Amino acid sequence: MFARPALSAAFRQAARPLARPTAAAAIPIARLSAPSPFLTKFQQRLLSDQTRQAIEKAVGSAPVVLFMKGTPEMPQCGFSRASIQILGLQGVDPNKFAAFNVLEDPELRQGIKEFSDWPTIPQLYLDKEFVGGCDILVSMHQDGSLAKMLEEKGVLAPLDASESADRNETKNE
Repeated sequence: MFARPALSAAFRQAARPLARPTAAAAIPIARLSAPSPFLTKFQQRLLSDQTRQAIEKAVGSAPVVLFMKGTPEMPQCGFSRASIQILGLQGVDPNKFAAFNVLEDPELRQGIKEFSDWPTIPQLYLDKEFVGGCDILVSMHQDGSLAKMLEEKGVLAPLDASESADRNETKNE
């Protein structure tokens, strides 16, 4: 009974328009946009040297590296599944590909986000260079830039005779 009126009052307060501050009470916009040193100190987490070195080693372990939730055989999220499917459609050579399951190691899961300064997983690296997450891969796949990049880096699986003929026909059209 006590919680209900309190909640109602909270919703009414939230629904009220904010009063305009007077000129004296207004806070300069520059002050609002500047990060607070207090928040920065506690929100920013620095990677340990050990974690950074482990991630650098993982990123350098193969020409194409994907940090994902789950494994390529059993992705644990739709974005990881989509990323694996795109790499498969592009024809990435399995011998030049490595995947790391971030669900197995909480330090890796948080550390890779800080390492790349990218907030989401999966994350793709090509020749030790961060490419992006699933949204970037989808966009690059659709506009053809991913195929071009993978071909330039030489990470596509060798084609058999029928695939080679199909590819040549596509280029000639």
